[in-house]
Amino acid sequence: MRHLPAALIAAALLAAAPLAFAETLLIERVGQEAGMALPARGMRMADVERKFGAPAQRLDPRGGQSRKWPTINRWTYPNFVVYFEKDRVIDAVAIRAGSNEVGPKPPIK
Repeated sequence: MRHLPAALIAAALLAAAPLAFAETLLIERVGQEAGMALPARGMRMADVERKFGAPAQRLDPRGGQSRKWPTINRWTYPNFVVYFEKDRVIDAVAIRAGSNEVGPKPPIK
């Protein structure tokens, strides 16, 4: 009978354990998706389109007011966004896929 309180506490902790791990970091998901290829830095727009197909959306360019702020183009694909300076990839970022993931949100339109 004296082990009953300890057993109840252990059962309560085990029941709450899945709730403690409900969020997934985006970087963990991307790390697990080893097959997810992203455009490499320096690739040209034409090469990205040839390898990954046409983007789902080509967002309006940003910047370009001066040489200090070059024009940045953004293409969205279902799982990632590609950022270009002129016609070269400067970065590709995985999109937040689910409400339980913590990471970058889809780009602002």
